[in-house]
Amino acid sequence: MTGLAPLKKADMPPALRLRDLIGPSFIILGVGLGSGELILWPYLASNFGMGIIWAAVLGITFQFFINMEIERYTLVTGESIFVGLTRKYGRFTPIWFILTTLVPWMWPGIAAASATVLAHAFGIAYSGLIGTALLLLMGALFSLGTIVYKTQEQIQKTIILIGIPFIFIITLLFAKPIHWEALARGLVGSGEGFWFLPIGLPIATFLGALAYAGAGGNLNLAQSLYIKEKGYGMGKFSGRITSIFSGKKENINLEGTTFEPTIQNVKNFKLWWKRINVEHAVVFWITGAFTMVLLSLLAFSTVSGNPDIVTSINFVVLEGKVIAERTLPALGTFFLVMAGVMLFGTQFSVLGSNSRIASENLVITDQNRFKINNLPKYFYIFLWLQILAGVVIFASGFTEPLALVVTGAVLNAFSMFIYTGLVLYLNKTSLVKQTRPSLFRTIAVFSAFLFYGGFSIYTILQRLSLL
Repeated sequence: MTGLAPLKKADMPPALRLRDLIGPSFIILGVGLGSGELILWPYLASNFGMGIIWAAVLGITFQFFINMEIERYTLVTGESIFVGLTRKYGRFTPIWFILTTLVPWMWPGIAAASATVLAHAFGIAYSGLIGTALLLLMGALFSLGTIVYKTQEQIQKTIILIGIPFIFIITLLFAKPIHWEALARGLVGSGEGFWFLPIGLPIATFLGALAYAGAGGNLNLAQSLYIKEKGYGMGKFSGRITSIFSGKKENINLEGTTFEPTIQNVKNFKLWWKRINVEHAVVFWITGAFTMVLLSLLAFSTVSGNPDIVTSINFVVLEGKVIAERTLPALGTFFLVMAGVMLFGTQFSVLGSNSRIASENLVITDQNRFKINNLPKYFYIFLWLQILAGVVIFASGFTEPLALVVTGAVLNAFSMFIYTGLVLYLNKTSLVKQTRPSLFRTIAVFSAFLFYGGFSIYTILQRLSLL
């Protein structure tokens, strides 16, 4: 028994226009920009060449199919994937998601990377104090907004719409035909003297990059919460989290509302499904893969072979120096500023998504003790607890960005392995037949489950052998 009320019934609303659906994918894309796109894949490409870029494209393709199954459940039921998983697997489920969300992401590696890059851009010495200041600024932005979802969406849209065109232009300036050729070969797994995986590739870093080829970890599950708050499908009957400082309140429903599989309801569902697939494919999958490939190509064409990039996030700083030397100093500085802002936006959305996940799962654990109407309060409690944890980690002297990012990424990859299988089984068994995943999508998600599981187990066994 989970104590969750049965799903209510209503008609599936008519699908919104495609342009009115755009939004949630910007948040999840923004989460990925500063982890996989800007840090791990460019780091690996600059060290091992473009022969590994196939895995980046495969990773974000897997995440596209996983995310759509997460969206499917909420589109049909109007409740979060966490509620559905708790209905299916029992009361321990929300506790698992709180732990596997907060523990892997409490390491403020992306904030540290942002602080490092911005410090170099403005010519000041890097320290944990800068990372601390950025975390506090993120907390202030969330606290001052009216609707939490809208705050995240607006900030990520602004960063992405400015940052990605700039990256495209700067890559065109620096990538030579030989670099484009290496990219073309790398997309099919052909590297310099290897196929698919080079000798000496750190498997933990590679696994982390796979997890972060997109959003990564439990953050993919937050897509369910954002399409619910955007009002997709049956999410129309749910409420949104408002800022506790705004004075504005909305009724929030934990349990969802589904529909009878009548001809019209199924027709409306199929149109919703078609359009949200297009939205996520264009904003998350295509734009994310495009950005990840471009950033890796830029790193490869500017700093590949430089000994200073072996174990440090400084390869981004080196990119800025090369850009400044070959063009104008101001352009190199602007690159560093944009990189720092993109990293800031990623950590910002990570904090918001984590807090949203943890607060919802807290309510699911015990609705008598933790009231659904107090969800905004729980959100801000988890938000500031994460910020406090980050401040403590910075104060302890653990500030190397790459080490922090890889630590969190490996933990997130294992979490993805677990929930990918759970979500697929939930949708195959709990939804009405007309809304269940097709054979093609089942194969795609199950392949992701095996892929993440295989690399996670290999990494764990490798670490244990070193003990």
